[in-house]
Amino acid sequence: MKIAILIATFRRPSVCATLKSLAAIDLAPGTEVRVIVADNDTAPTARDRVRAAAGALPFDVTYLHAPAGNISIARNACLDAAEGVDWLAFVDDDEIVTPGWLRELCAKARQTGADAVFGPSIALYPARAPAWMQAQDHHSNRPVITPQGVETGHTCNALLRWAGTPWQDTRFDPGRGQSGGEDTAFFFALRARGATFAIAPGAVVYETVAAERLTLRWLLRRKFRMGQSYAAIAVSWPSASRLALTAGAKSTFCALRGVLAAANPQARRFWVLRGAFHTGVLAGLCRLPAARIYGQSA
Repeated sequence: MKIAILIATFRRPSVCATLKSLAAIDLAPGTEVRVIVADNDTAPTARDRVRAAAGALPFDVTYLHAPAGNISIARNACLDAAEGVDWLAFVDDDEIVTPGWLRELCAKARQTGADAVFGPSIALYPARAPAWMQAQDHHSNRPVITPQGVETGHTCNALLRWAGTPWQDTRFDPGRGQSGGEDTAFFFALRARGATFAIAPGAVVYETVAAERLTLRWLLRRKFRMGQSYAAIAVSWPSASRLALTAGAKSTFCALRGVLAAANPQARRFWVLRGAFHTGVLAGLCRLPAARIYGQSA
């Protein structure tokens, strides 16, 4: 089995720690791994640090310069460079993988026959993070099973069948490359083309939460944007109508619960954040423009 591990990076020195963690992964016999890193900065600012870190890895590392400030461009450059591999693995440039990460993803793929497998990205909070934020843990990314099954996933922790598939020409949407949600839409598109998904709870990666993300305002923007991205599941007028009715009802419910929880700040924040997601779904269905989140700073 040949696997390419794909990493899109933008002005994050933490990509070196990500690469270092990959050096310790436990591979099943017969597994061949290569790493592809696409630098999305205007100038090739990550080139030297990636090449320096690559020297400690037991497999080949390819550095690509894929400007600029649009994460979909970097992700697509990785896809274009992943020739001759059977599977693709995705991880972010601010994450640390556990030694059993890739083996767990591969084992779940063999066990289930799924075309894509998603694992959890667990947030590590600094001491200054508010207690309510740590307790509710909105920064962790855990794959979700709905009544319809696993509908989509994220590139923070994923394994995807690639060789011989009908979706090899699918690419990440550059229109979502600065707002985020390009990965949600990508996996929705794959599911529409017949891909099946599964979850590997033991395939864990960790992400330290950056200081600028330790605010309610940042979380509100993120939840709203996640809702806008989720709206991509509605590909027809009937499905969009059903989703609009559901999201509208849930938004109203969350608003009422937030009012009732006025005396409990922690509960109020929970319902406000949950409501932001469902309001974002409505915004996505109305095709309102998403705020720019990526491609501006480290």
